[in-house]
Amino acid sequence: MTAIEQTEAARPRGTRLPRRARRNQLLGAAQEVFVAQGYHAAAMDDIAERAGVSKPVLYQHFPGKLDLYLALLDQHCDSLLQSIRTALASTTDNKLRVAATMDAYFAYVENEGGAFRLVFESDLTNEAAVRERVDRVTLQCAEAICEVIAEDTGLPRDEAMLLAVGLGGYSQVVARYWLASGSTVPRDKAVELLTSLAWRGIAGFPLHGAEGH
Repeated sequence: MTAIEQTEAARPRGTRLPRRARRNQLLGAAQEVFVAQGYHAAAMDDIAERAGVSKPVLYQHFPGKLDLYLALLDQHCDSLLQSIRTALASTTDNKLRVAATMDAYFAYVENEGGAFRLVFESDLTNEAAVRERVDRVTLQCAEAICEVIAEDTGLPRDEAMLLAVGLGGYSQVVARYWLASGSTVPRDKAVELLTSLAWRGIAGFPLHGAEGH
């Protein structure tokens, strides 16, 4: 039984959900449908049926399928960015920071109910509003990583940004491969391996202001 079904089963019949709760319920149903079918194959009928509501109720909250998709995309882009920022702020040990950032990407891919597919594997990237959101969160994550690299190494921002884009892209691509391939490597071991590889490179840049530099 899904979380949506559990919520509906526990709620007495005839009661109305508060608007925010209903919106969250609809987003949850939409996520399941979009992840399973993709944007183009999904229909508002499918989403309404999955949520256990009528189409008019669905349209009260979201005027159209694209509006619903963009609301989900906003939600999960924000979730990814917050995870990266939290990982970067979790320690001042730079090797542990790299590991925490790697693990944030792996956790996002593994635990978001397939929502990462809406961000990284959307079948709607030709839609300008979708492309803009995906590009923005990719840039924002890189900027968060860039700030730490620039501060710790003293590298010019443009150089730090290249390293940050590389680290973020490397993390999410490998995390997606790890999940899609059904790898037998446990998540913590995968993160350890990738951290070791990345750290060999990033550690070559001296700490800004360290003795002897």
